[in-house]
Amino acid sequence: MDNNSSLDYQNIFHWAETQKDGTIPSFAVRKNDKYEYQPGFNNHFESEAIPGTIPRGQNSPRCVRFGLYAEQMTASAFVAPRHMNKKSWLYRVRPAVAHQGFTEMPDNKDTEANFLPLNPRVHVSPQQVAWLPFDIPSGQDTDFITGLKTIAGSGDPTLREGLATHIYTANKNMGKRAFVNSDGDFCIVPQQGALDIQTEFGPLLVQPGEIVVIQRGQRFRVDLPDGPSRGYILEIWGANFELPELGPLGANGLANARDFLHPCAKYEVKQEEWDIVYKLGGKFFSSRQNHSPFDVVAWHGNYVPYKYDLTKFVNVGSISVDHIDPSVFCVLTARSRDPTAPLADILIFSPRWDVASHTYRPPYYHRNVASELMGLIYGDYGGRSDDFQPGGVSFECGMVPHGVAYEEFKAASEDVPPEMQISKGAIAFMFESAMPFTITDWAWNSDKKHEHDPKMWDNLVDNFSKHAKEVEAIMNGVNKL
Repeated sequence: MDNNSSLDYQNIFHWAETQKDGTIPSFAVRKNDKYEYQPGFNNHFESEAIPGTIPRGQNSPRCVRFGLYAEQMTASAFVAPRHMNKKSWLYRVRPAVAHQGFTEMPDNKDTEANFLPLNPRVHVSPQQVAWLPFDIPSGQDTDFITGLKTIAGSGDPTLREGLATHIYTANKNMGKRAFVNSDGDFCIVPQQGALDIQTEFGPLLVQPGEIVVIQRGQRFRVDLPDGPSRGYILEIWGANFELPELGPLGANGLANARDFLHPCAKYEVKQEEWDIVYKLGGKFFSSRQNHSPFDVVAWHGNYVPYKYDLTKFVNVGSISVDHIDPSVFCVLTARSRDPTAPLADILIFSPRWDVASHTYRPPYYHRNVASELMGLIYGDYGGRSDDFQPGGVSFECGMVPHGVAYEEFKAASEDVPPEMQISKGAIAFMFESAMPFTITDWAWNSDKKHEHDPKMWDNLVDNFSKHAKEVEAIMNGVNKL
């Protein structure tokens, strides 16, 4: 492994493998990542492209150094508790208000924001549904914005509680075009091809096996250094992503805060025409300006985009008996108004040891309240059909039964549980929510859609009846007492 290609990282069991048992100097980012970052989660960060720019002891002095403008981005109520107060101060060449107004753009018929069942463009179904990998367009220019397609979701952004799941396909850089999601936060999961993302806070390179969170109101642009790209997006409304509590795990484990990386300031000053696309209430608006939106020389705050390498996730699990709940696979969570149930969880299923004794090893047959939308970044994932491929999607609504075919059940019941590594060379993820999903017209009518064939469970035989005489003898004994 030379660490010079994103493909190299698909073959490692965990990031620790790259450190070669301490025989080389440790490194925090992939060797092919050209940018510098700041580590931490929910910290108060600061960054200066020109040293000495950020004012000290105040945020908005009468004159900012170099004639810059101070601009605050506030993402929470002013009176939100200190630990939940989200804001950043940006020191820039021109403030974001310097634009030429807004023009409503034609609706993107392949995106959706209203998932209430009264919307005739969404569908309710208890059927387990899946989609083969979506094609990346060829022969037509498609950038990150025009390549957005919505799969399913819940709620509505104007209600300030809900979420949407999308896929994106792109074959073109955004050029002099930037995007602002005024509805909520994006968690972007590249599946094919890296994304070189320019933000107001600085650049991030995000490769398959990494995720990036661009929060509400933050402007960004996407270039495609590896050529055509495809991936997944979870969009949340009315909340921000947080690290899940660790409870009895203690201080460490799952996604550690120090492994989240934030950009360093990098600015450009260019007098040229830019198109800023805003998404608001699921509709798209265009705003023109004659200067770069990425002219931030310095900034400080805790409302900053960030990325995370999924190969750094610290898996935990049962080390004695029985499967532990899938909440131990949670990377990020977002709160709902129900204190007992999240708006959304992002779970990953990555290489790990699976060892326990006297235990049925595959996932037990179960039903739960969560809506589950699953995707595969790379590799092969057990527990789904052969049609579950990288770039595809699998969906199950709440209380739909899950479980493996009889052959797997029989083998797991009869064989001694092995000491094994599972999901080697693979990372799958799940967008999970306590809220019920509806499915968009675009996804429902896609030629990539197929339904899970329930015939895979037809041979779940009745083993109980084979013990009829044994049961009868026991019951006769009980009745005589």
